[in-house]
Amino acid sequence: MKIRVKRLPLTALRTFEAAARLGRFKDAAVELGVSPTTVSNQIRRLERDWSCRLFVRRPREVLLTDAGRSLGNVVRQAFSSIARELENHSAASARRVDLAVGPIFAARWLTPRLDALRKSLPAIELNLLGRPRITGPATMPAPIAVDWGDGDWPGLESEYLFSISYEPVVSPRLARSLGGLCLPGDLARFPVLHQHDRAEWNSWLALAGRPELEFGASTIIADANVVLQAAIDGQGVALAPFPFAAEDVCAGRLLKPFAIELVPSRSYYLVMRPGARNRPEIKAVADWLLAQAATERRAREASSRRNPGKDPTSCPSSPSTTSSRSSRPRAASGSRPTRR
Repeated sequence: MKIRVKRLPLTALRTFEAAARLGRFKDAAVELGVSPTTVSNQIRRLERDWSCRLFVRRPREVLLTDAGRSLGNVVRQAFSSIARELENHSAASARRVDLAVGPIFAARWLTPRLDALRKSLPAIELNLLGRPRITGPATMPAPIAVDWGDGDWPGLESEYLFSISYEPVVSPRLARSLGGLCLPGDLARFPVLHQHDRAEWNSWLALAGRPELEFGASTIIADANVVLQAAIDGQGVALAPFPFAAEDVCAGRLLKPFAIELVPSRSYYLVMRPGARNRPEIKAVADWLLAQAATERRAREASSRRNPGKDPTSCPSSPSTTSSRSSRPRAASGSRPTRR
């Protein structure tokens, strides 16, 4: 059937493109902000008007027909070409990149690197947004985000950045005032700071061989930045995430009394909406973040090779430890304890 250009159903084609790309009407509805029924009706209208079946519908899935697959490729390329052309004529908006990040990543990893980012990408204006819990396209507050997880976000693309470890830290003043912190059992004399709940501390105590130990006093704090600041202020011993707390150890604001680390299975990932890298400015920021993370991983690996008995997250003057950590992402669920 020959269809005049002025009558092309662009809204329905956009809906079809999302459904073809995501493979589910429900996911397309979430991305487009409409109901699954609306998606289904628009695609049925296309099939009726064009006398062409685009999907094979099954109880729990839809599959593209050959015609649907061919049309999907054409429509996707057409919309990408339109987007690129619009971006070429909208320089001001093209320079701005919205990046969603969590507070501790923003404050202790990204902020110290902002000057380097500006020098590398002087034409780009970075707009940092808060990051809610990302579960799929509907909860993405920006085209690109940094999140902590196992690397699987349905309907989104992800690339590994780096892993972390948890290690106890304490302010020098608090350690002196309570007679020192030399053995895990000494923690019974110290106030302890928890983030969210006691799960990480329970896992760490089991790793340290003291699962029965009870702390004298505890405070639960939701924000990891607040936990670290409270530890710096001498309010308790915290299970700090590294490399985020490494600068505080190097500066002497915190001490690492034990050579025992708890390695969670989850890691930090760069998370993107499908096709976000087609925008040159988003690709530039994504590539910069990945390069920065890779440089940090290589530096930690090189430090481990040069000093096999030294903690790669510590500064040159920090006490040595007994083994190094891997920079590879962890696949198992829960926390994987590692004793160094």
